[in-house]
Amino acid sequence: MNRNLIRCLIFCSIFLSINCSGQSQKSVGGSCEGCEAIYEFGEENLTNVDTLPDFESTEPKLKLTGTVFQRDGKTPAKDVILYVYHTDRTGFYPKKGNETGWARRHGYLRGWIKTDQSGRYTFYTFRPVAYPDRTEPEHIHLTVKEPDKNEYYLDDFVFEDDPILTQEKRSFLSNRGGSGIGNPEPENGMLIFRRDIILGLNIPDYE
Repeated sequence: MNRNLIRCLIFCSIFLSINCSGQSQKSVGGSCEGCEAIYEFGEENLTNVDTLPDFESTEPKLKLTGTVFQRDGKTPAKDVILYVYHTDRTGFYPKKGNETGWARRHGYLRGWIKTDQSGRYTFYTFRPVAYPDRTEPEHIHLTVKEPDKNEYYLDDFVFEDDPILTQEKRSFLSNRGGSGIGNPEPENGMLIFRRDIILGLNIPDYE
């Protein structure tokens, strides 16, 4: 094998390596501090339903439910992981003292699901309370992980009847994945918050 051919093969190998590396590092959604927590479900076999801690003992009970759709807004998206976490009824992210990873900041009121064939998801939890300083409306954080994408955050679940959710604060919402504003309706002893999610909607660098 002559030297020119060897050099050509080395050059092509380096070029392909750099090109592939650049593709693998390309991400969507921008910066997302804490989104890595979506991987902290451990050995749990995820289904499309999860019940967060303290659900049974805390009021008002809340059911978050809906369908995750692909970018066209019509095709159900299966095998999509959703991660949620929120404050307790005092406005804090509660901890037990033995937390590791992102639970040290997010607390133990958190849960994970994986959508089924029909794209459906359900979380059973309770309605959180705003931070004690009341600078932010009541909210439930939401992160998504598609099978072929990196994790990214979506607009929080927020409540239509929350007086802190002023028109000014609404104007800053990005509607990532669609609007996160909901008006929970009482049903069978709990509040039902229905929200459908469209993957990639208003997400930077999404293809």
